[in-house]
Amino acid sequence: MSYTFTTMASPVGELKLVANGSRLAAILWENDKPNRVRLGPMNEAANNPVLVRAVQQLQEYFAGTRNRFDLELDFAGTDFQKKVWQALLTIPFGETRSYSQIAEQIGNPSAVRAVGAANGKNPISIIAPCHRVIGASGKLTGFAGGLEAKELLLTLEGSRGKTGRFEGF
Repeated sequence: MSYTFTTMASPVGELKLVANGSRLAAILWENDKPNRVRLGPMNEAANNPVLVRAVQQLQEYFAGTRNRFDLELDFAGTDFQKKVWQALLTIPFGETRSYSQIAEQIGNPSAVRAVGAANGKNPISIIAPCHRVIGASGKLTGFAGGLEAKELLLTLEGSRGKTGRFEGF
């Protein structure tokens, strides 16, 4: 596999967007753990059409003018992880789910911890909205981008506090 990437500034820090051909394969955080998402060698290619579209759609999301993404995604993981990541895509903008609700949705209600682990390995953050998964008590729990970024994304979407938008993105 040949991966290409570009970076973009965002209200949650610099994001590294990675494509595998014509599909988006990852959105990595500025301070991401090196092995959280395993990818092969990459070359910078800001002009890759899927990366250009992803940057534009993320800018619209942060500006408060987009609540759905329209991109081809390339999830690389186990079958279980892919089930969890597909379930993330069904969580509506502005809503949250608990880990147990996701476990029930994928037909494995006893796999709450495994859902949490898969959520933490989600390679396509923000677009596959792992930030919308919270603890059963409503408490924010672990997030690869950090809890401050999770709070910011949920606030932007209106699921916590006032809906906001971020100028200049």
